[in-house]
Amino acid sequence: QVQLAESGGGLVQAGGSLRLSCAASGRPFISCAMGWFRQAPGKEREFVSRISRSGGRPYYADSVKGRFTISRDNAKNTVYLQMNLLKPEDTAVYYCAADITYDGGLGPSQYDYWGQGTQVTVSS
Repeated sequence: QVQLAESGGGLVQAGGSLRLSCAASGRPFISCAMGWFRQAPGKEREFVSRISRSGGRPYYADSVKGRFTISRDNAKNTVYLQMNLLKPEDTAVYYCAADITYDGGLGPSQYDYWGQGTQVTVSS
């Protein structure tokens, strides 16, 4: 079992920045590839970014490439999502997820454990 707890969401103006954190517990963090997903009202959950167990191979959705940066600190059992140049269309609930099988897939079904989510709202 892996427990995940996101933090760092909030309300920000367009062009601003936020940093999301996701703290993991319950299983050696190094055994988990980590991903970030988001879900806007009335839309399906979509992939945002992922990072492999070792911290390599970061990958981003086209919609956030160049603006968001994923990183992890295995000593702190935490994964981060730095979000810059935020746009109103980034407004969503953001979820972190742990993948213990694929070392970082792109689809929600490839992740085994999920956090409760943190709301990000970007005003225009």
